[in-house]
Amino acid sequence: MDKFLIAFVFFYVWYAAGIAIGYHRLLSHHSFRCAKAFEYFWILGGYLAYQGSPIWWCAMHRAHHKWVDTEKDPHSPKFGLWRGYAGWIVPHTSKFPEHINPKLQCRDLFKDPVYRFIDCGSRFGQAIWLNITFNMLFFTVCGLLLGWQVGVAGLVASYVVFQMPLIVNTCCHIPKLGYKAFTVEGDDSVNVWWLGILAVGEGWHNNHHAYPGASRAGLRPHEVDFSYMMIRLGKVLGLVTHINEPHSLRKRLNRPRRHGAIARFKRRQRSQKLSSAS
Repeated sequence: MDKFLIAFVFFYVWYAAGIAIGYHRLLSHHSFRCAKAFEYFWILGGYLAYQGSPIWWCAMHRAHHKWVDTEKDPHSPKFGLWRGYAGWIVPHTSKFPEHINPKLQCRDLFKDPVYRFIDCGSRFGQAIWLNITFNMLFFTVCGLLLGWQVGVAGLVASYVVFQMPLIVNTCCHIPKLGYKAFTVEGDDSVNVWWLGILAVGEGWHNNHHAYPGASRAGLRPHEVDFSYMMIRLGKVLGLVTHINEPHSLRKRLNRPRRHGAIARFKRRQRSQKLSSAS
């Protein structure tokens, strides 16, 4: 039992951080730059948690930020808890909606031959079977080489961690379940402390929506962000070469912050008024 628990904790942390560090903060937002070995290590962790093609994943997540909590948002719980949790997955597997085009939104990822191979030419069914086959082989080899407890622990951890992004997508966009440190217009995102722990930093979701390009999501002392700690460790080891940090974090907490088309429209209005006045 001890062997199973130790292996489960290891796999859980690796998988969860693989999603947070690899799929999310690195590939989706380019919040830091790193060596390919560091990148692939975390992407492998996320892949073993059945996250599938990084291209598909990032296309959905970038669409989520671009159209947050609107009808075009792939998984806003504003339009139903089931849609926010998992109901959004099936409609976006056989065919991408018109407003989500991976070849436009994820051009950067198509440059990587590994991600192109995993994506299977954007054929979602094939990509899923490739993911399942690879994972089953991985867990089997772990069981044969390290003992059946390790293989089973890897399999169980993959199922548990698979739930984490789905729960974050749902709970972190239901205002009554958390708190806001920032006001982001048109955005229901909140920080949920227990997901900050279970999802290794991803639960500080309102902070992330305020600074989506930052590698750090936990900003206050109590907002523990394990994923950011791993990115900082990578910097110390020379595997990470650059980290995006929000500017003057402490001073801007609790201040309204506007993003997107609304902010650009209001800036244009102000500039037009200044021009007409002069």
